[in-house]
Amino acid sequence: MMSTDAQERHAADSHDLIRVHGARVNNLKDISVEIPKRRLTVFTGVSGSGKSSLVFGTIAAESQRMINETYSAFLQGFMPTLARPEVDVLEGLTTAIIVDQERMGADPRSTVGTATDTGAMLRILFSRLGQPHIGSPQAFSFNVASISGAGAVAFERGGKTVKERRSFNITGGMCPRCEGRGTVSDIDLAQLYDDSKSIAEGAFTIPGWKSDSFWTVRVYAESGFVDPNKPIREFTKQEMQDFLYREPTKVKVEGVNLTYEGLIPKIQKSMLSKDREGMQPHIRAFVDRAITFTACPECDGTRLSEGARSSKISGISIADACAMQISDLAEWVRRLDEPSVAPLLTSLGATLDSFVEIGLGYLSLDRPAGTLSGGEAQRTKMIRHLGSSLTDVTYVFDEPTIGMHPHDIQRMNNLLLRLRDKGNTVLVVEHEPETIAIADHVVDLGPGAGTAGGTLCFEGTVEGLRAGDTITGRHLDDRAALKETVRTPTGTLEIHGAAANNLRDVDVDIPLGVLTVITGVAGSGKSSLVNGSIPTDAGVVSVDQSAIRGSRRSNPATYTGLLDPIRKAFAKANGVKPALFSANSEGACPTCNGVGVTYVDLGMMAGIATTCEECEGKRFEASVLEHRLGGRDISEVLAMSVTEAEEFFGAGEARTPAAHKILDRLADVGLGYLTLGQPLTTLSGGERQRLKLATHMGEKGGVYILDEPTTGLHLADVEQLLGLLDRLVDSGKSVIVIEHHQAVMAHADWIIDLGPGAGHDGGKVVFEGAPAELVASRSTLTGEHLAAYVNT
Repeated sequence: MMSTDAQERHAADSHDLIRVHGARVNNLKDISVEIPKRRLTVFTGVSGSGKSSLVFGTIAAESQRMINETYSAFLQGFMPTLARPEVDVLEGLTTAIIVDQERMGADPRSTVGTATDTGAMLRILFSRLGQPHIGSPQAFSFNVASISGAGAVAFERGGKTVKERRSFNITGGMCPRCEGRGTVSDIDLAQLYDDSKSIAEGAFTIPGWKSDSFWTVRVYAESGFVDPNKPIREFTKQEMQDFLYREPTKVKVEGVNLTYEGLIPKIQKSMLSKDREGMQPHIRAFVDRAITFTACPECDGTRLSEGARSSKISGISIADACAMQISDLAEWVRRLDEPSVAPLLTSLGATLDSFVEIGLGYLSLDRPAGTLSGGEAQRTKMIRHLGSSLTDVTYVFDEPTIGMHPHDIQRMNNLLLRLRDKGNTVLVVEHEPETIAIADHVVDLGPGAGTAGGTLCFEGTVEGLRAGDTITGRHLDDRAALKETVRTPTGTLEIHGAAANNLRDVDVDIPLGVLTVITGVAGSGKSSLVNGSIPTDAGVVSVDQSAIRGSRRSNPATYTGLLDPIRKAFAKANGVKPALFSANSEGACPTCNGVGVTYVDLGMMAGIATTCEECEGKRFEASVLEHRLGGRDISEVLAMSVTEAEEFFGAGEARTPAAHKILDRLADVGLGYLTLGQPLTTLSGGERQRLKLATHMGEKGGVYILDEPTTGLHLADVEQLLGLLDRLVDSGKSVIVIEHHQAVMAHADWIIDLGPGAGHDGGKVVFEGAPAELVASRSTLTGEHLAAYVNT
């Protein structure tokens, strides 16, 4: 029998809680919470209630900061410096692994294969087994160019200088024609200039090329290579050659040394080498007009050199392997039987199986990383953690069910439970009731968003949440009913022979004047159908999932264009110029340059941000704050919430219809609680998505295409979104929504369901009709889940 001493709990086993006391990050109001370790805890609450501030901004941030502090000062100098979160006590932390929603970098060279370890493992495999043998793993990499060189080198040996001839040779896998990008570009010269005009008359039609610009237009006009007063179409053959293709040459313009370069290489370097997704909208529109991208004729879009494509294993080259659907590639790897590389095959097979298990088996390794949706990117990042043998780790997930069909959510739930059962603490920020239901512990924040949130509303079990009187608890079992009557279409948008990506020659008529929902499992071809087949002419307004880009100087007022009418109203009321009312222009406080805080860099330690003493965080010069509109100065207006501002600019002395219209749209999408001057960097994923939706609602167009607008929305907010969609349709618009949320499907007038599976198992229309017919027939996966949803 065990002694009583042995039966007593060991001191080391008593640390089974993560304790947070007095958290004040962003809008958190002195929150104290105790989270059980080795359990699955779900954090709920409306969008903007403070979930991310608690989980990511406090717990995960402090864990990462403490791990970074274990490295030497030298190494810390290379790491991002993290400030200690505003919290009184944080106890019981373990190593945090963060799997967030951030889209993967859209670098044109980044693919699913390079972003995970699979590309590297495949390259080693082909360098060992490929026939004919062409070289090391880098001979199969489309990011390594083949180079060779020779020459004399001098070095000291035994007190003498010795010269030797050396040569080197690197065999890379990069296609020399497209330099590993897979596409080549052709430039439409008619979009660059008007050849009936001369350079002096302003022939250039390139955005940002102003006639007085030293670096662009004047270097051409005053280079001496071309006649600036002659229409471009009358240039001689030599002038045209110099104008379009001349190699970089030093020239003097008004005594300043500048580099003259032909127009085509200049445009290629300044615009084509940049990532399209990262461009400003007007530059992107110009690039789309002026440049046509086609698959490289030499490598057929595979990015690889002829040598890399010639080496094969069982008749398959590395280009073929990367183009295969991952589920098929996993099968192929399993069939390879080669003892010399057995550990590599086991590891590669396990990683590929993880893709299939997590519901991404329809991707291929050559898929550009920038084309993955937020949900796909998040699940791709999860791959490396699934087979990990680490335990007692804290995994932090940000809405892992984003972009998932109800059929796939069960899979994700199983993965979260598996991670927990290995002895890990799993923290999940989530709105999806199916995922909330599997939690061991729930932390509900709220009650509202922004300043109305940041308090602890409930902590306990799922049953307790259901019984409790919180917004989440009340809405947890919400079910949207099918419409009794559906709208009648006013016309149709015909799509014939759609074959983008995995679509199989799809013919479908999308009804206009109604709410159409396009659904299907992830990878079934929804986005390919909508984005690849519907002509994006002036009548179509598309709100996709691409990330909002903005620094800490950007805020809802600058992003939506709201600040322009506000500045003009202030300028008119005070008889001064509008630029004074911009914190990024003339009105900026000179001490902090309009940021509101001053930064002290402490080298390897986290820098300190202190409120600017000159402007007291108001961001403007003192003289600017003397100018008022409706009794308020510009800093007070930027501190208003959208709801307050809507009232302020709606009537009285400050009445500004242009500003009021934008504020109306922000309130419409449920962002009434946001302050106008809140930095974009502090907004949650759902808030950014809705901010984008509000901005696009101002565009003139008859057809609205929305890509998963329920992303990041609390159950209580989905109702408001449905109301907004109804208002859009009732105002005469056609609304097409790509969506997985059953409430939106139930609310639709018409459903187009793609499938039956993902990747090459999808790409067909498996149902089109009213939601009630889909529920009655239960003929597809979507039909089964929708029927279960409306009948519970």
